[in-house]
Amino acid sequence: MQFTVSHVTSYHYSAPIRLGPHRLRVAPRREAGRDIRFSIEVLPVPVARVEEVDRWGNRIIALDFSGETDHFRIESKFTMLTEAPVMPTAARPLALPPLPWTGGAGRIEPDLTPFLEAPDPGPEVRRFAASLASGTDTPLAFLTALNETLFTRTDRHIRAEGYAKTAAETLATGRGACRDLTELFLAAARAQGIPARFASGYQARGESPDGRRHLHAWPEVWLPGLGWRGYDPTHGTPVTDGHVAVAVAPTQAETMPIEGSFWGGAVQSTLDYHIGIEARG
Repeated sequence: MQFTVSHVTSYHYSAPIRLGPHRLRVAPRREAGRDIRFSIEVLPVPVARVEEVDRWGNRIIALDFSGETDHFRIESKFTMLTEAPVMPTAARPLALPPLPWTGGAGRIEPDLTPFLEAPDPGPEVRRFAASLASGTDTPLAFLTALNETLFTRTDRHIRAEGYAKTAAETLATGRGACRDLTELFLAAARAQGIPARFASGYQARGESPDGRRHLHAWPEVWLPGLGWRGYDPTHGTPVTDGHVAVAVAPTQAETMPIEGSFWGGAVQSTLDYHIGIEARG
């Protein structure tokens, strides 16, 4: 699939401010597909720009600024060719140990430990995960059931601001944004010993209650023999070539697209954004 994204983020300030150092996670990850084109324009123009890769493999653009400004605008564009990931089939099944997985099973690699370590999500989330696992006969069936259960039993909505709610809160209320469903999926998978990470990026499916396009979030799990594979509980489907990740990490906090600060007097700021996505093939 040819996947094209244009993303404009604009901040406006009620009085001049000084921008501190910023780190941007807006470039697609290498494994998302073949990067045909990527560009970024920033106003005011930074005095220094360094491109690096963080410990999770995310492409980071580090910026420094000087002087004062009453606006801050970031426009990123990219075009990629994506391919659907290989998944097990009846002809080529994937042999996995029964759940719950433990380190003693010999299936969890040492470098996956950060994707298992997380605060205890609470007894209700653990019981929820255990109930789904007991009703399925394979880890893949558990993941499919988890994905479909969150899709069918959750009132999904858009929430423009704020971090993901806790897994326990989303489970209790039965409603949440894509990042909330992602957090609950991660907690349930980890409760069964499956390494999981938070992914942030774009998806090709255009329907949304407000008719706009937004950044999307979904969970990815590590499957021995396959590597990282994604699920999209917001849409109830596996992640395919219609998703492009720009950042992954054990937690949402390390996937934020724009990270930085500003300082000034008594200043009010407003945020606006526009995302355009075209997908063909």
